[in-house]
Amino acid sequence: MLNIALLTYVAIMSVTPGPNNLMLAASGGNFGFRRTLPHMLGISIGHAVQVFLVGMFLAWVMAVLSSVRPILGVIGCAYLLWLSWQIWRSASPEGKQVARPMSFWAAAAFQWINPKAWVMVINTVILFLPHGPANLGAVLSLALICALINLPCIAIWAWLGDALRHHLLVPKNLKLFNGTMASLMALTAFYLLYGELIVLV
Repeated sequence: MLNIALLTYVAIMSVTPGPNNLMLAASGGNFGFRRTLPHMLGISIGHAVQVFLVGMFLAWVMAVLSSVRPILGVIGCAYLLWLSWQIWRSASPEGKQVARPMSFWAAAAFQWINPKAWVMVINTVILFLPHGPANLGAVLSLALICALINLPCIAIWAWLGDALRHHLLVPKNLKLFNGTMASLMALTAFYLLYGELIVLV
């Protein structure tokens, strides 16, 4: 199962911009790499659990997902817009007082309403699990491989945010950085919502 195609697919899907990585960059910039670790681990382990459950129950998940996908899409996009607002507010002194890094559990739970995570997980399971009935060992191996590839890829974003921290001590720079991250997150939410609406039409 451990082949170049799987490694490449999971690495590319993990490292490219998306809701998780934009949030990690913002968290790294605002709170530093170390305080962002629970967020990163929540994403990677949440992703592995999602891969495992989808791999074990693919037919059921696909049937349910087709009926609840619009709802998940709207909830996910609404949550992204809320996160955008939180990132935007963290650029101001009053926002900074209430801001804190995303927890492990919140990051893990977010994978279930993250449209990009669903695309990645379903494609991974369909493309890389052996055909036939779900095999516990194969599904566990795939989930573990995905987590091990995902974590260093997403860590790059938190590290980049952290690397900018000394520049972000200047309030003007922090406001610009958080405003940029918040705007990119909001645009991502609207883009994903547009994609969901196109599917419905």
